[in-house]
Amino acid sequence: MGTTGEAHDYSALIGELKSRKIVVSVAADFMALVLLEAPGEQGADIVFGSAQRFGVPMGYGGPHAAFFASRDEHKRSMPGRIIGVSRDAAGNTALRMAMQTREQYIRREKANSNICTSQVLLANIAGLYAVYHGPTGLKRIASRIHRLNTILAAGLQNGGLKLRHRSWFDTLTVEVADKAAVLSRALSFGINLRSDIHQAVGITLDETTRREDVQALFAILLGDAHGQDIDKLDVAVAADSQAIPAAQQRQGDILTHPVFNRHHSETETR
Repeated sequence: MGTTGEAHDYSALIGELKSRKIVVSVAADFMALVLLEAPGEQGADIVFGSAQRFGVPMGYGGPHAAFFASRDEHKRSMPGRIIGVSRDAAGNTALRMAMQTREQYIRREKANSNICTSQVLLANIAGLYAVYHGPTGLKRIASRIHRLNTILAAGLQNGGLKLRHRSWFDTLTVEVADKAAVLSRALSFGINLRSDIHQAVGITLDETTRREDVQALFAILLGDAHGQDIDKLDVAVAADSQAIPAAQQRQGDILTHPVFNRHHSETETR
């Protein structure tokens, strides 16, 4: 499942593709994968995407660090360098370059990455965001995003609007009768809605979204007298929400490496 559409189990499709010896790549979202099943569990060979969701501002489209992961059999075709854990002469834990493609230096016309390009600062920010919050904190953040989005979905449906999808993480596609008027009203609230969808608008929430933003979206799409109560909607969606199908919910642990856990206790709250 991506952040803009309905949840799907791609296991059968991926299985069929791999039976034909096709390498399968999946674009995914870091924050969504906190709650959603990992693409690798569905059989994907390669997973990639943007790390912007972990602590990096939007920045009018960039710069943002990417992430790229593959199964072991494809690692020697990966671009860039792979850093591994080793030990130095004194027996201390150390990081070292474990692997890089030889073509980067001796056959540059066949190189699969540019050795001069680096987004290390952005990658460090995203990594430290994960270290700071840890698995429990990230699940809290992702769950809050999803909860607010589900509250928004419930309120819009109560107000008579139709959604294009039955499941979501942080994004809704909402059918509207007068899109131009909705977009104009959204701008008056200082809100940008996705406009390149036929007879519909797209709405994406994130970790910075507040209750006030949800109320503003109700006013934009349903009118000032929308009558939607966030607290009542919250109780309703908590009792009965199927916005992420059970089969698509992540079952395994996230961020199991000690660096993401040693600074957090099980009872810690933020």
